Amino acid sequence: MAVGRKENKSITAQELSEQGILVPTEVRKLIREEKITGPTSGMCPGYAQANLVVLPKEYAYDFLLFTQRNPKSCPILEVSQAGDRLLRKIAPGADIATEIPRYRIYENGVMTGEYTNVESFWREDLVSFLIGCSFSFESELLEAGIEVRHISMGCNVPMYITNIECEPAGIFSGKMVVSMRPIPYGQLVKAVTVTEQMPKVHGTPIHIGDPSVIGIRDVNRPDFGDAVPIKPGEVPVFWCCGVTPQSVVMNVKPSFCITHAPGHMLITDVKNTELKY
Repeated sequence: MAVGRKENKSITAQELSEQGILVPTEVRKLIREEKITGPTSGMCPGYAQANLVVLPKEYAYDFLLFTQRNPKSCPILEVSQAGDRLLRKIAPGADIATEIPRYRIYENGVMTGEYTNVESFWREDLVSFLIGCSFSFESELLEAGIEVRHISMGCNVPMYITNIECEPAGIFSGKMVVSMRPIPYGQLVKAVTVTEQMPKVHGTPIHIGDPSVIGIRDVNRPDFGDAVPIKPGEVPVFWCCGVTPQSVVMNVKPSFCITHAPGHMLITDVKNTELKY
């Protein structure tokens, strides 16, 4: 079903919390029923979230090699068998074609649609890659007393295409994408310390401070997601982002690819504590 219907308001993270719906299986059911179609930041605190890349088998080896060469941007949490829609490890039994709020379809590098369900696009040669997401460490930041601005504002995290080249592999190459969270100067060390414990969901920041150093011309105009204000006494902090594969797909133009829409993740059954080293 193509996204575009506006009559059904998506349930938000705050509404889920108020209703006491905090278990991933329950939230994925609401996603499958298309009652949740918005960003998943703040949902199911304490549970890891995952980005999605689905490619035809002919590209799978090259992409797997790409993830191994770029583990900070693309930390792999699970890889499916070709044609298999059901996950086995991070959310056993979850249907990868129906349990993400919004998907994007790319054909020859061009996004041809955004959907709440991709069952009709599924093929027996498709391989799914589930990649760690920085939403996973946001509950850890909150527990450490660090505000996460886009959660406070009820919007999507700002994401930017940088001038940082990923390490190429096979056909895959392109620019790194980062997500940004404003952090008060006095909490920078704490924010780095919290996130460095979770390398499977991007770990430490890739850059702190001046956005222009990494090729971001206007921090108030993200390439994906929503802009958030940076208040006096705060510094923009940038983490690697699992939207990087979408930048790479647009660059190398494989014949077909399914991804999550930026900010709309798979909520897994894996506790954040399981991802700490």
